[in-house]
Amino acid sequence: MDAFTRISAMEPLFPQQRRAELSELSAELLLKIGRLSGQVHSPVVRAKLAVLLRWMNCYYSNLIEGHKTEPRSIERALRADFSDDPVKRDNQRLSAAHIQVESLMLERLQDTSVAIYEPEFILWLHREFYQGLPESMRVAKTQSGESYQIVPGAYRDFMVDVGRHQPPYFENLSAFMSRFCEFYGGQQIHETDRLIAIAAAHHRLGWIHPFGDGNGRVMRLYSQAMLHRHQLDGAGLWSLSRGLARYRQRYYASLESADQIRQGDRDGRGNLTDRGLADFCVFFLETMLDQVNFMGDRLDLPGLRMRIERYFQFEMTHLGKDSEFLMRVVRALADEGEFSRARVQEITGRKETFCRRIIRLGLEEELIESPGPKSVLRIAFPAKVLDGYFPKLYIDL
Repeated sequence: MDAFTRISAMEPLFPQQRRAELSELSAELLLKIGRLSGQVHSPVVRAKLAVLLRWMNCYYSNLIEGHKTEPRSIERALRADFSDDPVKRDNQRLSAAHIQVESLMLERLQDTSVAIYEPEFILWLHREFYQGLPESMRVAKTQSGESYQIVPGAYRDFMVDVGRHQPPYFENLSAFMSRFCEFYGGQQIHETDRLIAIAAAHHRLGWIHPFGDGNGRVMRLYSQAMLHRHQLDGAGLWSLSRGLARYRQRYYASLESADQIRQGDRDGRGNLTDRGLADFCVFFLETMLDQVNFMGDRLDLPGLRMRIERYFQFEMTHLGKDSEFLMRVVRALADEGEFSRARVQEITGRKETFCRRIIRLGLEEELIESPGPKSVLRIAFPAKVLDGYFPKLYIDL
């Protein structure tokens, strides 16, 4: 009974084993994240890439949950262009809801007074996600096959089993969540240990399993919120969900291992295994490092320029000789983010009438954007260019 009612049942909340390894991983991550955010100098390009990464977050978060939605389908969903196929349509709606709540979350976090280490913030994430779905999609089933209604932003009011783990009794969820937020938002967490704490919090939130459905999505969104609040997300230029999806089996196995009770006197002093939590944190930080390195390679400017040239060489042949001039404009925008229309003449060395045609082609192909007919030009990253500009960004696992 105590294992499901006393908040001490989820101790330890921070691992004591493998500390040297975790500290080394943290230090390397801090260095690499700092370098990543410095790779993209243009704030416009950085903002465009951050939006692109939100698509990627929703794609991989959906994939972890067993739902696959191609980038072009996500793009159409954001335009309210939904498939006639009910399964594809529901997946599009899940994608749109995820992107919407992530965008709202990042907008909300611009206010530094917003307290993310409060249960209400986590409840808000759940509420915003499910409110973005039609009522027909707010239904889930228990392991026994019984249907129940999902209440957005409300703790579960029934018992559940998660694999071999039974989360706390629903009557005690408020106490567990209060302790969770109190610890991870407390002064005892040093900033040098923040990445380890975010990893540990990811597991412990899953262990509590506060909601009847949507726990995995909320866990990943909340981890992202913590990374953003502590300026560890590289200005939104890398995706945790991509890494967790790539190593999905290990992710689930590590979560399950950290659910176990303490394994003897050398396994910490809490109710749960300290070794299991430490192992999960090592996996989590290694996954972060893998993804930061991956995006560092994708955003390497000389490499991106080359990939843009290759994309035009193979995908824009229908533009004929104009392809070369448009490529120069797009490549420059990838460097600078935005510039005036007059800059196109400098780049191409051609007359104004020719440059207007190149601009029109770029807008028609959605390779560049502009807020108005005479306004500045900006880089665009439509779904069709992603495989060319950023290969392996989306992979079918």
